[in-house]
Amino acid sequence: MIKVVKPGLLSTVQDLGRYGFQRYGVIVSGSMDPIAHRISNWLVGNDENNAVIEMTLTGPVLQFQETSLISICGGDLSPSIDGQPVPLWQSVLVKKGSTLKFGRCKSGARSYLAIAGGVDVPAVMNSRSTYLRAEIGGCDGRGLKEGDMLHSGELLEDSKDMVEYLTPYLEDRPYTEIDWSISSEFISIHQPQKAIRVVEGPEYDLFTEESRKAFFKEPFKVSPQSDRMGYRLDGAPLALEQDRNMISEAVAFGTIQVPSDGNPIILLADRQTTGGYPRIGQIASIDLPLIAQTKPGEELSFTRITLEEAQKLLVDLEKQLRHLKQGIALKIK
Repeated sequence: MIKVVKPGLLSTVQDLGRYGFQRYGVIVSGSMDPIAHRISNWLVGNDENNAVIEMTLTGPVLQFQETSLISICGGDLSPSIDGQPVPLWQSVLVKKGSTLKFGRCKSGARSYLAIAGGVDVPAVMNSRSTYLRAEIGGCDGRGLKEGDMLHSGELLEDSKDMVEYLTPYLEDRPYTEIDWSISSEFISIHQPQKAIRVVEGPEYDLFTEESRKAFFKEPFKVSPQSDRMGYRLDGAPLALEQDRNMISEAVAFGTIQVPSDGNPIILLADRQTTGGYPRIGQIASIDLPLIAQTKPGEELSFTRITLEEAQKLLVDLEKQLRHLKQGIALKIK
Protein backbone atom coordinates (compact mmCIF):
# COMPACT_ATOMS: atom_id res chain seq x y z
CA MET A 1 0.00 0.00 0.00
CA ILE A 2 1.22 3.52 -0.87
CA LYS A 3 -0.03 6.75 0.69
CA VAL A 4 -0.19 9.90 -1.45
CA VAL A 5 1.31 12.71 0.64
CA LYS A 6 1.33 15.23 -2.23
CA PRO A 7 -0.21 14.56 -5.66
CA GLY A 8 2.16 16.52 -7.92
CA LEU A 9 1.01 18.54 -10.93
CA LEU A 10 -0.94 15.73 -12.61
CA SER A 11 -0.47 12.13 -11.52
CA THR A 12 -2.92 9.57 -12.87
CA VAL A 13 -3.30 5.81 -12.99
CA GLN A 14 -2.89 4.54 -16.56
CA ASP A 15 -2.60 1.23 -18.37
CA LEU A 16 -2.12 0.86 -22.14
CA GLY A 17 -5.63 2.01 -23.00
CA ARG A 18 -9.35 1.34 -23.16
CA TYR A 19 -9.88 -0.41 -26.49
CA GLY A 20 -13.07 -1.62 -28.15
CA PHE A 21 -15.39 1.25 -27.22
CA GLN A 22 -14.57 4.05 -29.65
CA ARG A 23 -17.70 3.20 -31.66
CA TYR A 24 -19.66 4.39 -28.61
CA GLY A 25 -17.64 7.59 -28.31
CA VAL A 26 -15.41 6.32 -25.47
CA ILE A 27 -11.79 7.38 -25.94
CA VAL A 28 -8.80 5.05 -25.66
CA SER A 29 -6.81 7.11 -23.11
CA GLY A 30 -3.89 5.15 -21.59
CA SER A 31 -0.25 6.12 -21.06
CA MET A 32 1.17 8.93 -23.17
CA ASP A 33 4.51 7.09 -23.44
CA PRO A 34 3.67 3.42 -23.99
CA ILE A 35 7.33 2.37 -24.32
CA ALA A 36 8.33 3.71 -20.90
CA HIS A 37 5.12 2.20 -19.51
CA ARG A 38 5.86 -1.27 -20.86
CA ILE A 39 9.51 -1.32 -19.80
CA SER A 40 8.69 -0.09 -16.28
CA ASN A 41 6.31 -3.02 -15.86
CA TRP A 42 8.79 -5.57 -17.17
CA LEU A 43 11.38 -4.33 -14.66
CA VAL A 44 9.13 -5.32 -11.75
CA GLY A 45 7.93 -8.61 -13.25
CA ASN A 46 4.47 -7.35 -14.25
CA ASP A 47 2.43 -7.91 -17.35
CA GLU A 48 3.12 -4.93 -19.63
CA ASN A 49 -0.50 -3.73 -19.44
CA ASN A 50 -0.57 -3.46 -15.64
CA ALA A 51 -1.63 -0.05 -14.37
CA VAL A 52 1.15 2.37 -13.42
CA ILE A 53 1.29 5.97 -12.18
CA GLU A 54 1.92 8.52 -14.92
CA MET A 55 3.49 11.71 -13.53
CA THR A 56 3.66 14.99 -15.45
CA LEU A 57 6.45 17.58 -15.00
CA THR A 58 6.14 17.69 -11.19
CA GLY A 59 5.88 14.34 -9.47
CA PRO A 60 4.08 13.37 -6.25
CA VAL A 61 5.32 12.55 -2.75
CA LEU A 62 4.52 8.94 -1.89
CA GLN A 63 4.99 7.05 1.37
CA PHE A 64 5.36 3.28 1.24
CA GLN A 65 3.29 1.47 3.85
CA GLU A 66 4.97 -1.83 2.99
CA THR A 67 8.17 -2.95 1.31
CA SER A 68 7.58 -2.70 -2.46
CA LEU A 69 9.35 -3.45 -5.72
CA ILE A 70 9.19 -0.48 -8.11
CA SER A 71 10.77 0.97 -11.23
CA ILE A 72 10.72 4.50 -12.64
CA CYS A 73 11.05 5.02 -16.41
CA GLY A 74 10.57 7.88 -18.86
CA GLY A 75 11.39 11.51 -18.11
CA ASP A 76 13.82 12.38 -15.31
CA LEU A 77 11.85 14.15 -12.55
CA SER A 78 14.74 13.84 -10.05
CA PRO A 79 13.32 11.02 -7.88
CA SER A 80 14.73 10.41 -4.40
CA ILE A 81 13.88 8.10 -1.51
CA ASP A 82 14.48 9.52 1.96
CA GLY A 83 16.79 12.08 0.37
CA GLN A 84 18.86 9.59 -1.63
CA PRO A 85 18.70 9.83 -5.48
CA VAL A 86 16.97 6.90 -7.13
CA PRO A 87 18.18 5.44 -10.45
CA LEU A 88 15.86 5.38 -13.44
CA TRP A 89 15.29 2.34 -15.68
CA GLN A 90 16.20 -0.12 -12.90
CA SER A 91 14.40 -2.44 -10.50
CA VAL A 92 14.29 -0.91 -7.01
CA LEU A 93 13.15 -2.47 -3.72
CA VAL A 94 11.81 0.21 -1.34
CA LYS A 95 11.69 -0.39 2.41
CA LYS A 96 8.47 -0.02 4.36
CA GLY A 97 8.11 3.51 5.78
CA SER A 98 10.32 5.17 3.14
CA THR A 99 9.16 8.23 1.19
CA LEU A 100 9.58 8.73 -2.55
CA LYS A 101 9.79 12.35 -3.71
CA PHE A 102 10.29 13.99 -7.08
CA GLY A 103 12.11 17.26 -7.69
CA ARG A 104 13.19 19.30 -10.71
CA CYS A 105 12.26 18.03 -14.16
CA LYS A 106 15.70 17.44 -15.73
CA SER A 107 14.56 15.88 -18.99
CA GLY A 108 11.37 14.75 -20.67
CA ALA A 109 7.90 15.61 -19.42
CA ARG A 110 6.40 12.39 -18.08
CA SER A 111 7.67 9.66 -15.81
CA TYR A 112 6.16 6.26 -15.04
CA LEU A 113 6.15 4.51 -11.68
CA ALA A 114 5.47 0.78 -11.88
CA ILE A 115 4.74 -1.24 -8.73
CA ALA A 116 5.03 -5.02 -8.58
CA GLY A 117 1.50 -6.36 -8.88
CA GLY A 118 0.32 -3.22 -10.67
CA VAL A 119 -1.78 -0.39 -9.23
CA ASP A 120 -4.97 -2.16 -8.22
CA VAL A 121 -7.98 0.01 -9.04
CA PRO A 122 -11.34 -1.16 -10.45
CA ALA A 123 -11.40 -1.82 -14.19
CA VAL A 124 -13.94 0.20 -16.18
CA MET A 125 -14.70 -1.17 -19.65
CA ASN A 126 -11.73 -3.54 -19.39
CA SER A 127 -9.22 -0.82 -18.49
CA ARG A 128 -7.85 0.89 -15.37
CA SER A 129 -6.83 4.02 -17.27
CA THR A 130 -8.02 7.37 -15.99
CA TYR A 131 -10.32 9.26 -18.38
CA LEU A 132 -10.40 12.69 -16.74
CA ARG A 133 -13.20 14.32 -18.73
CA ALA A 134 -15.63 11.43 -18.21
CA GLU A 135 -14.41 10.84 -14.63
CA ILE A 136 -13.99 7.09 -15.04
CA GLY A 137 -11.14 4.69 -14.37
CA GLY A 138 -8.12 5.17 -12.12
CA CYS A 139 -8.90 6.77 -8.75
CA ASP A 140 -12.54 7.75 -9.25
CA GLY A 141 -11.74 9.19 -12.69
CA ARG A 142 -9.41 11.90 -11.40
CA GLY A 143 -5.78 12.62 -10.72
CA LEU A 144 -4.24 11.50 -7.44
CA LYS A 145 -4.98 13.68 -4.42
CA GLU A 146 -3.54 14.00 -0.94
CA GLY A 147 -4.55 11.11 1.30
CA ASP A 148 -5.23 8.58 -1.46
CA MET A 149 -4.17 5.03 -0.59
CA LEU A 150 -2.94 2.98 -3.55
CA HIS A 151 -3.02 -0.79 -3.38
CA SER A 152 -1.04 -3.22 -5.52
CA GLY A 153 -2.32 -6.45 -7.03
CA GLU A 154 -1.05 -9.97 -6.55
CA LEU A 155 2.62 -10.47 -7.39
CA LEU A 156 3.59 -12.74 -10.26
CA GLU A 157 6.41 -15.27 -9.84
CA ASP A 158 8.98 -13.00 -11.53
CA SER A 159 8.14 -10.22 -9.07
CA LYS A 160 8.46 -12.59 -6.11
CA ASP A 161 11.84 -13.80 -7.40
CA MET A 162 13.10 -10.22 -7.69
CA VAL A 163 11.91 -9.30 -4.18
CA GLU A 164 13.54 -12.42 -2.75
CA TYR A 165 16.82 -11.63 -4.52
CA LEU A 166 16.97 -7.97 -3.42
CA THR A 167 15.73 -8.31 0.17
CA PRO A 168 19.11 -9.37 1.69
CA TYR A 169 20.71 -6.22 0.23
CA LEU A 170 18.14 -3.87 1.77
CA GLU A 171 19.50 -4.03 5.33
CA ASP A 172 19.24 -0.54 6.92
CA ARG A 173 18.97 1.37 3.62
CA PRO A 174 15.70 3.01 2.46
CA TYR A 175 16.03 1.14 -0.84
CA THR A 176 18.29 -1.10 -2.88
CA GLU A 177 18.48 -1.52 -6.64
CA ILE A 178 19.40 -4.30 -9.05
CA ASP A 179 22.96 -4.18 -10.41
CA TRP A 180 21.97 -3.75 -14.07
CA SER A 181 19.85 -1.30 -16.05
CA ILE A 182 18.19 -0.84 -19.43
CA SER A 183 20.43 -0.30 -22.47
CA SER A 184 20.81 3.29 -23.68
CA GLU A 185 19.40 2.35 -27.09
CA PHE A 186 15.96 2.24 -25.49
CA ILE A 187 16.49 5.22 -23.22
CA SER A 188 17.60 7.30 -26.24
CA ILE A 189 14.00 7.11 -27.46
CA HIS A 190 13.24 9.75 -24.84
CA GLN A 191 16.16 12.10 -25.47
CA PRO A 192 15.58 15.65 -26.77
CA GLN A 193 15.64 14.75 -30.45
CA LYS A 194 12.68 16.62 -31.87
CA ALA A 195 12.77 15.73 -35.58
CA ILE A 196 9.48 13.84 -35.61
CA ARG A 197 8.88 11.37 -38.44
CA VAL A 198 5.52 11.85 -40.14
CA VAL A 199 3.52 10.08 -42.84
CA GLU A 200 1.42 12.28 -45.13
CA GLY A 201 -2.18 12.46 -43.92
CA PRO A 202 -5.32 11.76 -45.99
CA GLU A 203 -5.88 15.49 -46.65
CA TYR A 204 -2.22 16.44 -47.19
CA ASP A 205 -2.73 17.28 -50.86
CA LEU A 206 -5.56 19.68 -50.02
CA PHE A 207 -3.10 22.15 -48.45
CA THR A 208 -1.36 24.86 -50.43
CA GLU A 209 2.10 24.12 -51.77
CA GLU A 210 3.50 26.80 -49.46
CA SER A 211 1.86 25.16 -46.43
CA ARG A 212 3.10 21.68 -47.37
CA LYS A 213 6.65 23.01 -47.63
CA ALA A 214 6.38 24.94 -44.36
CA PHE A 215 5.06 21.88 -42.52
CA PHE A 216 8.26 19.93 -43.20
CA LYS A 217 10.66 22.89 -43.17
CA GLU A 218 9.65 25.24 -40.36
CA PRO A 219 9.87 24.45 -36.62
CA PHE A 220 6.78 24.51 -34.40
CA LYS A 221 6.55 25.33 -30.71
CA VAL A 222 4.32 23.39 -28.31
CA SER A 223 1.78 25.82 -26.87
CA PRO A 224 1.07 26.04 -23.12
CA GLN A 225 -2.56 25.31 -24.10
CA SER A 226 -1.72 21.63 -24.47
CA ASP A 227 -2.78 18.56 -22.50
CA ARG A 228 -3.24 14.79 -22.77
CA MET A 229 -5.92 15.33 -25.43
CA GLY A 230 -3.69 17.26 -27.82
CA TYR A 231 -0.65 19.47 -28.30
CA ARG A 232 -1.41 22.80 -29.95
CA LEU A 233 1.48 24.02 -32.09
CA ASP A 234 2.51 27.59 -32.83
CA GLY A 235 4.36 28.27 -36.06
CA ALA A 236 3.80 29.00 -39.73
CA PRO A 237 -0.02 28.97 -40.29
CA LEU A 238 -1.11 26.20 -42.65
CA ALA A 239 -3.89 26.79 -45.19
CA LEU A 240 -6.02 24.74 -47.57
CA GLU A 241 -6.13 25.49 -51.29
CA GLN A 242 -9.82 26.27 -50.78
CA ASP A 243 -12.25 26.14 -47.88
CA ARG A 244 -14.35 23.00 -47.69
CA ASN A 245 -16.71 21.25 -45.33
CA MET A 246 -15.52 17.86 -44.10
CA ILE A 247 -17.34 14.89 -42.68
CA SER A 248 -15.85 13.76 -39.35
CA GLU A 249 -13.31 10.99 -39.87
CA ALA A 250 -11.48 8.58 -37.59
CA VAL A 251 -8.37 9.86 -35.85
CA ALA A 252 -5.54 8.10 -34.01
CA PHE A 253 -2.78 8.74 -31.50
CA GLY A 254 -0.43 11.07 -33.41
CA THR A 255 -2.89 12.37 -35.99
CA ILE A 256 -2.03 15.99 -36.89
CA GLN A 257 -5.14 18.06 -37.60
CA VAL A 258 -5.24 21.66 -38.82
CA PRO A 259 -8.23 23.76 -37.67
CA SER A 260 -9.33 26.95 -39.40
CA ASP A 261 -6.76 29.14 -37.59
CA GLY A 262 -3.97 27.23 -39.38
CA ASN A 263 -2.18 26.07 -36.21
CA PRO A 264 -1.72 22.27 -36.13
CA ILE A 265 -2.92 20.09 -33.27
CA ILE A 266 -1.28 16.73 -32.48
CA LEU A 267 -3.92 14.37 -31.10
CA LEU A 268 -2.69 12.33 -28.14
CA ALA A 269 -3.81 9.65 -25.68
CA ASP A 270 -7.04 11.39 -24.62
CA ARG A 271 -8.00 12.32 -28.19
CA GLN A 272 -11.58 12.30 -29.36
CA THR A 273 -12.76 9.32 -31.41
CA THR A 274 -13.38 11.31 -34.62
CA GLY A 275 -12.35 14.71 -35.97
CA GLY A 276 -13.64 17.11 -38.58
CA TYR A 277 -10.43 19.01 -39.38
CA PRO A 278 -8.15 18.12 -42.31
CA ARG A 279 -5.37 15.71 -41.36
CA ILE A 280 -2.07 16.89 -42.78
CA GLY A 281 0.00 14.10 -41.24
CA GLN A 282 0.26 11.09 -38.97
CA ILE A 283 3.20 10.73 -36.62
CA ALA A 284 5.01 7.40 -36.95
CA SER A 285 4.28 5.21 -33.91
CA ILE A 286 7.98 4.90 -33.12
CA ASP A 287 8.14 8.65 -32.39
CA LEU A 288 5.06 8.93 -30.15
CA PRO A 289 7.27 8.66 -27.03
CA LEU A 290 9.24 11.69 -28.25
CA ILE A 291 6.01 13.67 -28.44
CA ALA A 292 4.93 12.47 -24.98
CA GLN A 293 8.25 13.66 -23.53
CA THR A 294 8.06 17.14 -25.13
CA LYS A 295 7.29 20.02 -22.77
CA PRO A 296 5.16 23.07 -23.55
CA GLY A 297 7.44 25.77 -24.93
CA GLU A 298 9.81 23.32 -26.63
CA GLU A 299 10.24 23.24 -30.39
CA LEU A 300 9.89 20.30 -32.73
CA SER A 301 10.03 19.80 -36.47
CA PHE A 302 8.64 17.20 -38.85
CA THR A 303 10.41 15.04 -41.39
CA ARG A 304 8.54 13.04 -44.03
CA ILE A 305 8.71 9.26 -44.33
CA THR A 306 6.57 6.75 -46.20
CA LEU A 307 3.99 4.46 -44.63
CA GLU A 308 6.21 1.48 -45.49
CA GLU A 309 9.16 3.08 -43.70
CA ALA A 310 7.03 3.81 -40.65
CA GLN A 311 5.80 0.23 -40.55
CA LYS A 312 9.33 -1.17 -40.82
CA LEU A 313 10.59 1.11 -38.04
CA LEU A 314 7.78 -0.08 -35.77
CA VAL A 315 8.36 -3.75 -36.58
CA ASP A 316 12.09 -3.36 -35.88
CA LEU A 317 11.38 -1.59 -32.59
CA GLU A 318 8.97 -4.30 -31.49
CA LYS A 319 11.62 -6.95 -32.25
CA GLN A 320 14.09 -5.05 -30.06
CA LEU A 321 11.53 -4.71 -27.30
CA ARG A 322 10.73 -8.42 -27.46
CA HIS A 323 14.42 -9.22 -27.02
CA LEU A 324 14.61 -6.73 -24.16
CA LYS A 325 11.64 -8.33 -22.44
CA GLN A 326 13.23 -11.76 -22.78
CA GLY A 327 16.53 -10.43 -21.47
CA ILE A 328 14.87 -8.89 -18.39
CA ALA A 329 13.03 -12.14 -17.70
CA LEU A 330 16.29 -14.08 -17.88
CA LYS A 331 17.99 -11.58 -15.53
CA ILE A 332 15.17 -11.93 -13.03
CA LYS A 333 15.48 -15.71 -13.08
